[in-house]
Amino acid sequence: MRRFSILLISLPLLAGCVSLAELRAEREAQLGGFIGQSEADLVRALGVPSRQFESDGRRFLAYLDRRVDLVPGYMPFRPYGYGFGYGPGFPPQAIERSCETTFESVGGKVFGYSFRGNACN
Repeated sequence: MRRFSILLISLPLLAGCVSLAELRAEREAQLGGFIGQSEADLVRALGVPSRQFESDGRRFLAYLDRRVDLVPGYMPFRPYGYGFGYGPGFPPQAIERSCETTFESVGGKVFGYSFRGNACN
């Protein structure tokens, strides 16, 4: 019975790993579609960048995406055995997530990108 319980708990976790990899591949495909396009096409598709700067004849356009996810807390109820009633539970949590995507262009054409952050999947 214990092995079966562990299996039931681990299956959704493994499925979550697969879906994160799929989301990352989807994002890579979307961003890769901008390579070779003009900066104007990039701005038309994604809007005005959060910031931009130039260095050594290269232009970098950065897009910042931020959000706060709220994970609700809970108060567990234990109806049987030791500790009958309500336990201490867990408070709600606010998790800040961000992703900065930076496109690099030379001569008005996009030729590379990078992204970093905990919300870039």
